[in-house]
Amino acid sequence: MTLSSVDLTLRDLNARGTADSSCSTSLLDAPWDVDASGPGYGPGASMADRIPAGSPSQGEIPREYREASAEELDRRILAAKAELGERVVVLGHFYQRDEVVRYADYVGDSFQLATAAKARTEAEAIVFCGVHFMAETADLLSGAEQAVILPNLAAGCSMADMADIDQVEEAWEQLMEVYADEVADEVADEDDGEGALAPIIPVTYMNSSAALKGFVGRHGGIVCTSSNATAVLDWAFARGRRVLFFPDQHLGRNTARSMGIPLEQMPLWNPRRPLGGNDARTLHDAKVVLWHGFCSVHKRFTTAQIDAARAEHPEVRVIVHPECPMPVVDAADESGSTDYIRRAIEDATEPTTFAIGTEINLVQRLAAAHPQHTVFCLDPVVCPCSTMYRIHPGYLAWVLESLLAGEIVNRITVGQDVAEPARLALERMLAARPRPVSAAAGS
Repeated sequence: MTLSSVDLTLRDLNARGTADSSCSTSLLDAPWDVDASGPGYGPGASMADRIPAGSPSQGEIPREYREASAEELDRRILAAKAELGERVVVLGHFYQRDEVVRYADYVGDSFQLATAAKARTEAEAIVFCGVHFMAETADLLSGAEQAVILPNLAAGCSMADMADIDQVEEAWEQLMEVYADEVADEVADEDDGEGALAPIIPVTYMNSSAALKGFVGRHGGIVCTSSNATAVLDWAFARGRRVLFFPDQHLGRNTARSMGIPLEQMPLWNPRRPLGGNDARTLHDAKVVLWHGFCSVHKRFTTAQIDAARAEHPEVRVIVHPECPMPVVDAADESGSTDYIRRAIEDATEPTTFAIGTEINLVQRLAAAHPQHTVFCLDPVVCPCSTMYRIHPGYLAWVLESLLAGEIVNRITVGQDVAEPARLALERMLAARPRPVSAAAGS
């Protein structure tokens, strides 16, 4: 274990009687106890979010894994990985706890890890230490004969759950009725964008279910990441008059505004209200229709936190994730994906003070890896991603030793009816290239 471990930080806070520095004392509970308590995201940033009915739950794993010490789990995981060799690849998301990341063959964001999985064609099993939509994407991009495993099935994503396929299809039907007078006889050419513009193009963030990726694939849309959202919106505006962007309103708003689109042309769509809570004129005037979704981790960051950081460290360099609310992005010096944040710190040649607005596990790991800099999280309360925190070495040991015994547990698969259009949407994302600034919609 390293000094960057959030788990150790939480235990230290508890030992010193400063539990109010954590968003929940339940973060110290074993994840299998959280799993047994019933449906929910668990303690952490998403604990107040409403989990949809029927969300995956994790059954009880054998007692030997629940009762094993950290040292025993370490020995068993390393032994299993050594024996399995190239038959298995372990992927670890940036937001995973250090106690899990240390066993990863690759560490990165969701798409980096999915492409890493695609490159490891010799692996029979891909163990994805992340959340459900990430494992689905790995299954979409990996070989049909490869098994993708999620160590804890309860590791979902509250943002991804804020837009389900039924809600999006209902929204699409309503939008098609509003834009019925605009429906083009000839849609724009998929490759070069030439031809008549469609009334609206659906764009889903990578942080969404495979079902939604399949939806956008079927309706001429595309997937985006936090690092290529501008290029993807350029692609979409070459083919449509408007964009329906889901599930994260903040990434959509921050990206579109940076392209010169005014806020009054970015109405918010509330899936629980007719026309998303808008009137037809507002939707006709829109350039980007934003879904009412968000990341509970990045929603925690505030301009007051930035003000406090600047007051204490006048030379601080503030970098936040574009999933943060617009006022926070505006107040920061920079915004960018998790990989952008990582590279910014790695590339700084002089000792620098960084205040970072993203998940605490990544921030503490960066601080430990770069002691020449002062790196701290803008949010002073230790509040990790609830669902990332559901992955624990006990689950990792269980799935690896099950593979040794010839059993595949917690396999994640995407049905072919969804997989084919979802892959198409991902391929469009990979092929999207930035247009000149002058050609960007709204500029």
